[in-house]
Amino acid sequence: MTITYEWRGEFDNAALDALHADGFGHPAGRTDWRERLHRHSLGWVCAREDGALIGFVNVGWDGGVHAFILDTVVAEHRRAKGVGTALVATAAERARAARCQWLHVDFEDHLRPFYFDACGFQETTAGLLAL
Repeated sequence: MTITYEWRGEFDNAALDALHADGFGHPAGRTDWRERLHRHSLGWVCAREDGALIGFVNVGWDGGVHAFILDTVVAEHRRAKGVGTALVATAAERARAARCQWLHVDFEDHLRPFYFDACGFQETTAGLLAL
């Protein structure tokens, strides 16, 4: 089976809600992802296998040189098979093509090996303020 990766790919809100629910362990919502992404994102990458959405990453940005990885998610049955790494690599390639100079990510500690080892991010000092 072939997995394809598409920048700013078409998707169904319900399919992306279901993927998020599977990936982040919460009930499926009713988010208008299409509206949200078209309004706030540089782009996004959809991973598909036989037409089914199996992976997704959102690339937010500041309108200038900074892009941000958000909501990286891969379907449970396709994890640890390189799908997430390919999603992030495609996102980085497209952010670079948009003349972004920095790609930021924040994550939970258990994802350090994925982002630092598999995806090549470097550790940096950052701050976070819970609102």
